[in-house]
Amino acid sequence: MPGNVDVINRTYDSVDVNGGLFMLEVKEIKLVREERKILNSLTASFEKGRVYAILGNNGVGKSTLSYVLMGLESHKDYEGNVYLDGEEIDLLSVPERAKKGISLGWQEPVRFEGLTVREYLTLGGKLKLSVEELDETLSTVGLNRDYLDRLVDESLSGGERKRVELASIILVNPRVTILDEPDSGIDIMSMEMIEHVLERLRDKGSIVIIITHREEIARMADEAYLLCGGRILASGEPEEIVSFYRKLCDSCQHINEPVKEGGLAND
Repeated sequence: MPGNVDVINRTYDSVDVNGGLFMLEVKEIKLVREERKILNSLTASFEKGRVYAILGNNGVGKSTLSYVLMGLESHKDYEGNVYLDGEEIDLLSVPERAKKGISLGWQEPVRFEGLTVREYLTLGGKLKLSVEELDETLSTVGLNRDYLDRLVDESLSGGERKRVELASIILVNPRVTILDEPDSGIDIMSMEMIEHVLERLRDKGSIVIIITHREEIARMADEAYLLCGGRILASGEPEEIVSFYRKLCDSCQHINEPVKEGGLAND
């Protein structure tokens, strides 16, 4: 039926129509604000069906990278290129990138006055989902079906809205999922829930990029990048990157001046 969208069981092939591995790439991304390099020649690649952690202290450019990937107008003045499946998408707007399958989970989920959780999860009825499907997804994020008739407004706590947002991402099942501090507003006992969400998205073939400063979250990834001063300082196995982060960054007295052997790295 026109206008209906059935995406709950959508999965993505690992190979695109041109025979290449589906991936998201950023190449030599630079973004300057008030003469400060927020992103500094940043290059990274992300493959289908894998979870990536962007780990780093506050203020090192993590969220800025997520806004560049999503194409926010306030962050379109970057240099370099973003490629989705080999296609340059730098000129695409947020809605256009969303149509390509890119989705951003905000650190602080928005409120929607007068909109129920059911309406939010089904995109106003465009997603034709049974109560059982909605119930299963809510269960994954630690909520019950009673929430379906709740409003997505100030009556929900920040943690509850975060859970509802994660449920909506599972249901939409993006090609690229960017989660900015997915544990924000959620107690530490809910780490298992976040891991279940990541597993659902990974199993569907989504590229999942987690923005975090939490070691526990970074360990859930398949691969991790350590960000400092808008640069990739290190990349590799999450445990190795977490160990590096703990050693050099936990008590850092010179945030955004990356360390290299023998002293601080220069531009």
